Amino acid sequence: LKHWTYFKQANTFDLTHWFKARPEGLDHLMQQTNFSKKELQILYRGFKSECPSGAVNEETFKNIYSQFFPQGDSSMYAHFLFEAFDTKNNGSISFEDFVMGLSIILRGSITDKLNWAFNLYDLNKDGCITKEEMTDIMRSIYDMMGKYTYPCMKDSAPKEHADNFFRKMDKNNDGVVTIEEFLETCQKDENIMQSMHMFDNVI
Repeated sequence: LKHWTYFKQANTFDLTHWFKARPEGLDHLMQQTNFSKKELQILYRGFKSECPSGAVNEETFKNIYSQFFPQGDSSMYAHFLFEAFDTKNNGSISFEDFVMGLSIILRGSITDKLNWAFNLYDLNKDGCITKEEMTDIMRSIYDMMGKYTYPCMKDSAPKEHADNFFRKMDKNNDGVVTIEEFLETCQKDENIMQSMHMFDNVI
């Protein structure tokens, strides 16, 4: 989960300029998220200014996300991230979709954050993570960070990362990682827990 640092840095205040919501929905969102009304109003103004249509499709999401990682190819990771935010599976991210996810990432409990991360890694949303899914995620992260990242990454690094992940998390060696295995392992890993807390108060 080392890429959480990069992920949450990218999903701070600058990303709030991408979306829009109805002002009358702010009271509802304040109840549903861990943001204050003032924070939501600031987020809303940025979204309204930059996205009059009120939603962002995947192509736009990819284009904007690529600005944060110009040294690599972020398109595949942005695709996975888009699907995690697109909770309604309608091919677009509204202000509500985004702010609900942002609330979990930045202000949620450890369990909420880990559940969100699990959903991101579970690419086909079948309730478990396979080694192939983890390899795809890891490859997308290495691609996003660029081939010139120091130290230089080997082409085999994504697979090796996925193999290490499974050795640590697949407790019953059945070839998949369940949410229970994921939560248990992450909560015992000090490095993961520190990364979960790093951006709690970024906004």
